[in-house]
Amino acid sequence: MIIFDLICADGEHRFEGWFGSSKDYAEQQDSGLLDCPVCGSKNIGKAAMAPNLGRKSNQKPVAARPSDGPSDPQVTKPVSNTVAVPAEYREMIGKLVKAQEKMLANSEWVGDKFADRARDIHYGDADEKPIHGTASQEEVADLAEEGIAALPLPLPVLPPKSKN
Repeated sequence: MIIFDLICADGEHRFEGWFGSSKDYAEQQDSGLLDCPVCGSKNIGKAAMAPNLGRKSNQKPVAARPSDGPSDPQVTKPVSNTVAVPAEYREMIGKLVKAQEKMLANSEWVGDKFADRARDIHYGDADEKPIHGTASQEEVADLAEEGIAALPLPLPVLPPKSKN
């Protein structure tokens, strides 16, 4: 599965597009199947995007600077121990869950062989199909250097046959 940042040239609306492969994107673009979800324009192209890679294993996280206390004197302690989640956030997460389930329904779990299988597909040594699995940050960085897109799923996924 490949996720591209897309942009509408007419209204400059930016959005994501999920595709089975680069070829699927090109075919949909050529067929005029892509349109802006905001204004409906068919003038869609790929937006510039950078991979979101974690820090290197030899880098330490930046420590938070200690503060002298809350900046607002009226905010000294939480009102309750529970956090109310706004309805629009619950709705958004629900839509994200459904979208990911739909995407994974046609995707093959390849486990820790993700990087190898992505290379096989990219170089034509395996049939082109959506896959998902696990990869280290180093493996993802190596794939990116080779021009192979690999993006994390928005929500965690349990491997098939695992028990929670």
